[in-house]
Amino acid sequence: MSLRPLRTLVAIVQHGTFARAGDAIGLTQSAVSLQVKALEEEFAVKLFDRSRRKPVLTEAGRVLLAQAEQVLSLYDGIPGALRDEKALVGRLRVGAIHTALSAPLPEALLSLRAAHPLLRVHVTAGMSAELAQRVASGDLDAAITTHPVGAHPPDLVWHMLYEDRFWVLAPPQAKEKKTSEILANLPFIRFDAQAWAGRQIANELRRLGVRVREEMVLDSQETIVRMVARGLGAAIVALPDATLAQLPAVAKFPFGLPQIHRSVVMLEHQSRPTGQFADVLADSIRSATLSISHQIHNK
Repeated sequence: MSLRPLRTLVAIVQHGTFARAGDAIGLTQSAVSLQVKALEEEFAVKLFDRSRRKPVLTEAGRVLLAQAEQVLSLYDGIPGALRDEKALVGRLRVGAIHTALSAPLPEALLSLRAAHPLLRVHVTAGMSAELAQRVASGDLDAAITTHPVGAHPPDLVWHMLYEDRFWVLAPPQAKEKKTSEILANLPFIRFDAQAWAGRQIANELRRLGVRVREEMVLDSQETIVRMVARGLGAAIVALPDATLAQLPAVAKFPFGLPQIHRSVVMLEHQSRPTGQFADVLADSIRSATLSISHQIHNK
């Protein structure tokens, strides 16, 4: 039997007459009457007291109404139950480099929470090399790192997320100067050369034949940017577009010929894949990256 006669019965009781019920569910009054007749024939009972002007349920009608409401409630709840079945439940331990923590990871986590409210994502900050070791040891399920540069733990696999570009940053008053002049004359605030991004910077400086006057070595790009903005020197950092758009007042120039970039990846151990958990996080990060880039380019 179709569910439509049951919906018709409920509509009659809700709206008071056959005509109003028909208007509510898109049937003519005669079609409503046929639906009621079909129910009465199906169950061999009278559903309404027809001696009255307005339709009044018989005892059999009240019993069927109660059952119809239960059946329809169960049926209408199926889509929600299927959505819940598809929702991920569990815990994902993720490490992330600092630039990913500023963007796009927060936006990705918000999207992930809305889609999978029972999935718990525990986030730890660190540098790429350290996070890779923690994935290798099983301390983390996955990590958002730069693409491995040089030696890295064996048996790790990665999936591309997005790219950062490298920039020379200098105090605002240096915006009219050449990059070579800035790097040669200003104190240089170096990003830790033990970090993968630090190695890329050091390699490109050597390739370009640029000598810098190193005064500080830091492992936090956020701190480096603040130092530069206060006029303490120049630096080279890798930044996503979203962070670049939110920098304080600093002069910025592409670094490298051509401008070098780094790939940001999702790192996992090949023998302990986190499957859907990491996949949905990776997809959320990619979507957040595209969304942020679109917003920036349309400002």
